[in-house]
Amino acid sequence: MTTSRALVKNTLTFCSPARVPRQLWILPWARIHHGAALAEIQRRFPDDIVTAPRCLRREPVVQGDPYEIGTHVDEWGCIFENVQAGVHGEVKTPAIADWSMAETIRFPDELLTVDVDQVNTFCRSTDRFVIAGACPRPFERLQFYRTSANLYLDLGEGRRELFAFLDRLHQFFITQMELWASTEVDALNFMDDWGAQRSLLISPAMWRKHFKPLYKDYIDIAHRHGKAIFMHSDGYIEPIIGDLVELGLDALNCQLFTMDIEALGRRYAGKITFWGEIDRQYLLPSGTPAEVDRAVRRVKDALWHNGGCIAQCEFGPGSRPENVYQVFKTWEEAGG
Repeated sequence: MTTSRALVKNTLTFCSPARVPRQLWILPWARIHHGAALAEIQRRFPDDIVTAPRCLRREPVVQGDPYEIGTHVDEWGCIFENVQAGVHGEVKTPAIADWSMAETIRFPDELLTVDVDQVNTFCRSTDRFVIAGACPRPFERLQFYRTSANLYLDLGEGRRELFAFLDRLHQFFITQMELWASTEVDALNFMDDWGAQRSLLISPAMWRKHFKPLYKDYIDIAHRHGKAIFMHSDGYIEPIIGDLVELGLDALNCQLFTMDIEALGRRYAGKITFWGEIDRQYLLPSGTPAEVDRAVRRVKDALWHNGGCIAQCEFGPGSRPENVYQVFKTWEEAGG
C-alpha cells in the first residue's frame, strides 16, 4: 500500500501518484462553529501532510491567546488585537514605534531549543509527509513589528535601519532553518503574504532586490539537506511565481482564484506543485457544492501534470462544511 509520504513525494516529482494527496487547514473558528461536520470531513478524508510538533526544550514567553478576543503578545513581542474568536488578530500598535528601538528587540532564542531526537521520533512514528514545525516569514514579521503602513514608508524611503534589522532577522531564520533541516522532517516551509486582490503589495523590482535573495537562502538550505520546501503566500502573486520556480521552490500555496489559472498552468504545470487552494473568498462561504466541484476540476485540468497538485483548502470563517467536504470529494473522483 502506498503511504501518504510516498504520495506527496511522487506528487512533488511528477511521478504519477496513486491519488492526489490531501491537506485541510483548520482555523479554530471551524471547530467552534462546525465541530461535528469537521470531524466527519477529517474521518472521511484524512490528511496526508502533517506539521511536526515544535518539541522545544524551553518555551517562549507569550501573553494571551491569539485566537481569543482581546490582546495577544507573541513570542517575538508583537502585539495583536483580536475582535473575533477563532481567528487571528491584527497588529495595531507597533513594537518598534521608532527605529531607535530596534536594538532593544530580542528575538525568541527559545525557538532554537528544538529537541531533534523528539522530532525524529515523531517523524518515524508516522507514514505521513512531515513539514517542519517552523515557518519563517520575514516580510510579515517586519509588518508585525512596524505595522504595514509604517513598513511601506520604510521601504519607500529605503531606510538603512530597516535593512539592517531585516538582515538580523534573516540570520535568525537561517539558523532556524538549518536546525530543522538537521531533523528527519520531509520538508521545510516559509511564508509571506505578498498579494493584494489584483497586484503585489510592493513592486516586483523591490521584491526581487530585497526579498528574493532571502528565499533563495531558505530554498538552498532545504535542498542541500535533501528536503523539499513549501511556501504560502496570499493574494495576487503572479508576477513573482516565475521567480519562485527559478529558485527551485517545490510547492506553493497561493490564492489561485485571484489569478488566471489556465495561464498559470500553461507556464508552470510540471515545474512546481500547487499546494491548493480553492477560493475561500467566495466559493467556500457562498458557493454551492456544484460550483466547488467545477472549481476543483478546473484546477486539476489546468495544473495537474502527472502530479503537481495537492488537494488543499482552508476551513475558516464563513466556510460551509458541505463545500469543504466537496473539495476533497471531487479531488477523489477527479483523480490524477
